[in-house]
Amino acid sequence: MGEKLKIVVPLAGAGTRLRPHTFSLPKSLIPVAGKTMLEHVLDPLIELDPDEVCIIVGHLGDQIVEFVNRHYDFNATFVEQKELLGLGYAIHLALHEIDRSPLLVVLGDTIARTDFPQFIKGGHNVIGLQQVKDPRRFGVAVVDDNRIVALEEKPQHPKSNLALIGLYYFEDSKSLHDQLNKVIELDKRTDDEIQLTDALELMIRAGETFVPYEVDDWYDCGKVETLLHTNRRLLDDLAINHDYPGSVIIPPVYIDPTAQIENSVIGPYVSISPHARIFQSIIKNSIIFTNATVEQAVLEASLIGENALVRSKFRSLNIGESSGSGDL
Repeated sequence: MGEKLKIVVPLAGAGTRLRPHTFSLPKSLIPVAGKTMLEHVLDPLIELDPDEVCIIVGHLGDQIVEFVNRHYDFNATFVEQKELLGLGYAIHLALHEIDRSPLLVVLGDTIARTDFPQFIKGGHNVIGLQQVKDPRRFGVAVVDDNRIVALEEKPQHPKSNLALIGLYYFEDSKSLHDQLNKVIELDKRTDDEIQLTDALELMIRAGETFVPYEVDDWYDCGKVETLLHTNRRLLDDLAINHDYPGSVIIPPVYIDPTAQIENSVIGPYVSISPHARIFQSIIKNSIIFTNATVEQAVLEASLIGENALVRSKFRSLNIGESSGSGDL
């Protein structure tokens, strides 16, 4: 590549399927397997040495700006998306703020595990794909002779099971810019949103070549069930031994060093964030957010939000930020 790489990360969504947590916390800052969702997205991109990372913010965007500026030293640009009109519209806003050059687009609410340097060497235009059981919920690619020959957005009768997973590379972003402008001018929408897939389909029709790249692992963090599934999968890759006298720790788990654990059984598949406090409790398959307190509780498949206090709760909970108690 002659020009330096630019990266766009859309993060403007309100995260409605992860409420009540996203009333006070951006979805991308929700913890999973010892890191925020955003860290899982950004950390693998640092090795690409990008010239600029453009982050599209919206709901509670000031928290994202503060987090990125505090944790990263790359050149970050922030673009506010005031109207949630879809991924295509978000990318359209970003392209008005950055130079037209090699561009990598990485969605901020999914975690892709792949060889990113190899991904951007895959071709002039590259789209990350993964085989899924029900492609009707996704953009779908039709592949022939190692080329993407057609794209469909959430088709009722999919022609393949290769889903677009939110990872795109463009060696020259000018054509993308032009086709997104055309989609917006035509006001072409799917589910009332400007879809990136429609602009990509126009690029294919205009003669642009797209190469498929099947991603090794891809994890969705969009709702409680998939977030807990992602937490389990990522914890499987951690090899951390925790020793808390008086407590039983069943790996895999992640416990932040600042957390307090007393007389409890933790695990398997539990992620405990900074300054959380766990007393006389049994917890498995759950995520405990920063500054949360759990006392004399049995929890499974639960999300306990920032500053929440839970006592004597049982089974599955989804409790957001709280200044009060969760007593029964």
